[in-house]
Amino acid sequence: METVKFVLELAVVLGAIVMGTRSSGVALGLWGGAGVAVLVFVFGEAVGTPPVDALLIILSVVLASSMMQVAGGIDWMVTIAARLISRRPKQITLIAPLVAFLFSVGAGTSNILYPLLPVIYDLSYRNGVRPSRPLSLSVVATGVALACSPVSAAMAAMVTLTDVSPYDFELIDIIKITLPAAIIGIVLSSFVVNKLGKELRDDPEVQERIRSGQLEAVGAGGPGALKLESTVQGRNAALIFLTGVAAIVVFGLFKGIRPDGADGSPLGMTPIIEMIMFLVGTLILLVSRPDVSAVPAASVFRAGMVSAIALFGLAWLTDTFITAHSETITDTVGDWVNAAPWIFALGVFLVCVLTTSQSTATRTIVPIGLAAGIAPGVLSGMWAGAFAGVYLLPTNGSQIAAANFDLSGTTHLGTKLVDHSFFVPTIVLAVTTVAAGAGLGVLLG
Repeated sequence: METVKFVLELAVVLGAIVMGTRSSGVALGLWGGAGVAVLVFVFGEAVGTPPVDALLIILSVVLASSMMQVAGGIDWMVTIAARLISRRPKQITLIAPLVAFLFSVGAGTSNILYPLLPVIYDLSYRNGVRPSRPLSLSVVATGVALACSPVSAAMAAMVTLTDVSPYDFELIDIIKITLPAAIIGIVLSSFVVNKLGKELRDDPEVQERIRSGQLEAVGAGGPGALKLESTVQGRNAALIFLTGVAAIVVFGLFKGIRPDGADGSPLGMTPIIEMIMFLVGTLILLVSRPDVSAVPAASVFRAGMVSAIALFGLAWLTDTFITAHSETITDTVGDWVNAAPWIFALGVFLVCVLTTSQSTATRTIVPIGLAAGIAPGVLSGMWAGAFAGVYLLPTNGSQIAAANFDLSGTTHLGTKLVDHSFFVPTIVLAVTTVAAGAGLGVLLG
């Protein structure tokens, strides 16, 4: 009877994820909350704990980063990124993804990629590099970046799961594994991606576009000279935000400089992240004087609020389910994971595919991995690589934007779900980063 109940409740959890995915956005949160009601009122389970700490971190970070965006900080970061990419245009398939990755890590969002896409296209086409190569890997690289950022929603969800007893695996412990693993994955993936597709001179479709006048000759230019603008206010806002990110890392590294908590031990990172982000937002307000009324309309703010709502419902649902069946999960899933640890990475990957939300995948699968007995270090490394799964299907906004910016037509969305330009980069980056992360987790965890 207990097995039947477990299966039925699992069906409720999976059903809520599937139904939420069909509508996407805030619907993920709505279906998650509805699932909690079913488990409590129909099956009589004790209500789980909503992810309050993770939500508060997300709200504080989204507020600060939205202030930065409205002040022009992201525009300034894009101009710096474009300069870095343009310094070695022949190696753009490696340089562009690394730059997109690092700036996404610093900003805590992959939205910074959008204004970089025409830059990447223009520089690659001008230098005879097939644009689909740097464009596709840059898009996928920003996905794993959120597992390395101190201020991403996914990291907020992760820290609140691992920075507790008995794990006591803090923010800096996670980053020292995920950051090098992701960089290794990007570097290795660039060698593979650089071989995908024909060279521009050998591509009949590109050559036909050149002959018909739709494109200039390879090397002559793409859409024309790029005009990248930034302001002093934007520069100041970005520097304040990045200083806040650096401060979070420093507090994570050196416990001795943290204030004491109520029990006399060093204060945990959750309130420190929240306080620093509020301070950052206030400093941006005073120094750069952005239009505060524009913050709710900012793309970073909207995306952050949607992530928070989705995380609220689904994380509450999975906590209710896992708490009710912790012994069963430990005994059964634990045996599977111990026999084949990659099953955990596959679980995170698939939830990323279904929900296109790294924070949702974190709160859904990571508690199961921890309950199953995976060491936090190994778990963190595999978790980072699995984030590439958000780009397995050609449905993400940045994928669509990349295809639209590529006037050469080499970046395409396909017609069969697996024939798009991002499919192979997603698989390769996921596998290489998971492997590197698992290895680093064993060594450093």
